[in-house]
Parts: sequence; structure tokens; C-alpha cells
Amino acid sequence: MKINSICILGGSGFVGRHLIPALANGQRKIRVLSSHPQRARHLLVSPGVELVKADVFDPASLRNHFTGFDCVINLVGILNESRAKHRGFRAVHVELPTLIAESSSAAGVSRLLHMSALQADSARGTSLYLRTKGEGENRIAVAGSSNLSVSVYKPSVMFGPGDKFLNRFASLLRMSPLMFPLACPNARFAPVYVGDVVEAMLQTLDAADAKGVHYELCGPEQLTLRELVQYTATNIGSTSYIVGLSDRLSRIQARILQWVPGKPFSLDNYLSLQTDSICSKDGFAQLGITPRSLGEIVPGYLGQSGQAARLDRWRARAGRNV
Repeated sequence: MKINSICILGGSGFVGRHLIPALANGQRKIRVLSSHPQRARHLLVSPGVELVKADVFDPASLRNHFTGFDCVINLVGILNESRAKHRGFRAVHVELPTLIAESSSAAGVSRLLHMSALQADSARGTSLYLRTKGEGENRIAVAGSSNLSVSVYKPSVMFGPGDKFLNRFASLLRMSPLMFPLACPNARFAPVYVGDVVEAMLQTLDAADAKGVHYELCGPEQLTLRELVQYTATNIGSTSYIVGLSDRLSRIQARILQWVPGKPFSLDNYLSLQTDSICSKDGFAQLGITPRSLGEIVPGYLGQSGQAARLDRWRARAGRNV
């Protein structure tokens, strides 16, 4: 089935800012639901996009906004809980996806794309974040109808212009010019470029064989958190000495920082890092996509211009092939 109209939740976030321009070709109708549409006005530069103020936790409102649309895309997610209404892990990762699937079925929507996370598992997730993400996947699998085709995307940590991963470490490194204490330095990731995740979603949007498929999406490199932070430091020209903390000190740091405004690191983040964010299945290979490396993308937005070979030089200094 050709998808001509799409309703998106969470469109003002990191993935949405990259996905919506790729979807908006002037021929598709795209509606972005937001509780604060004034914060997402930048999306209106893409043709065919409308912003609508909506309470996404209201079933009647969702059914109304979904009616007449071919596809719903859920990009809503949080890394830490907030005391604000509707901001807990269970509300955002479990109750909302369930509501979206039920409302999609009731409104006659035929396609639902759901953004989850790598290693999300309702039973074995090491953190509440991973467990609720996993339960959300389970809920949408049964909450819809036989007429609703659901695909789930499970990326490792994503990078790209505007990311909150490498950019956050870059900011922290600039504030710590001498020494940078790093929790869980040996946690492993396969960082994936957000543009490649977007490409996976575009390729499967109209695909009949994507129904019920969970795509694990990883980049071509596996790196420890220490290596990623050191790579970030190299890109921004920081000479800060990175000190890897022990497990005990990592836990203590998490307990302290979760009370700092903005919650830069929490105990639940620490628990998530106990599970390596590495793919067991290659979703990109299923789709014929060759994912791009850090060195192809990061220097363009984080490093100094004209220095695309920074990753290779860092590897050479580190004396290893990643």
C-alpha cells in the first residue's frame, strides 16, 4: 500500500527533525501532533507539514487526529523520568504506545512505525528504561488489529547533527578542561547515524513484508564509552584527561548527578549501561543499507572543518583497530 498521509508523534525530537524533511516531498500529507507546537515551528519549512496542538494521552483526541491517515509514526521517548504529569517511563514507553496502537486501529490506520531501543526487553532489561521500552513493544504487538501493520526500530545510540549524545559529552568536556571522570567506561556501543535510521524507516514505510518486523540498527563500529568520549575530545580539541570510574564510583556518581538540574546522569542510566548496546541481528543488512561510520559524519558537525580523517588518526594513536 502506498502511504500518502502520515501522523507523527514526537516529531520535534532528534529523530523527527531528520525524518520529517525526508518524508515531506510535497506529495504526502504530514501532521505532527505536539503539546507545544510553537517549539516545533522549524518543521513547517518542509512542504505538506502541519503542526497540531494535541493531548497525545487523550484517546478521543488521538482517534480524531488519526482518522483519514494511512500511517502513524511514534517517536516519543524519554531517557530519564520527570516529576511532571505524563513524564514517567511507564506512561511514555508503555501506556502511550498501547494507546497509539489502539487508537490507530480504531481510526482505520493501516501502518504503524514505532521507535524503540536496542536491548529493550520487558523481562530481562537491566534498567526501567529498557524494561518499559520492551513492554511497549509487546503492547503494540497485541493492542492493534489484524489490519494494522506494525514495524519496530531498535537503534543503538544515535549520532548526527543536533544529537544529545556526542554533543553532550562535548559540552561536558569543555567544562572539564583538566580531568573528566567517566562512569561505566567499558560499556560498549555500536553508534548509528540518525540518517541511516531514517533511511531504514523510509525503505520500510510502504513495505508489505515489514509487518511485525523488529529492526536492530547498529553502526559499523563497536566502541567503549571511554573510546567514544576520547573520540569526542579529539574532535573538539580537548586535552582533558579521561578518568574511568570503578563500578562503585560510577554508581555513586549516578546517585549524585540524578539530583542535578537537567539530570545529566541517573541511576537508571547507570543500569542501562550494564548491557552493551550491540546488535545481535543486522537490520541494515536486511534492508541493503550500508551504515555510515563516525568518521564520515561527526567531524562535519562536531570537529573542525576539513578534518574528516580525525577518527583514523585517533585509532592510530590508540594503537588499535575498532
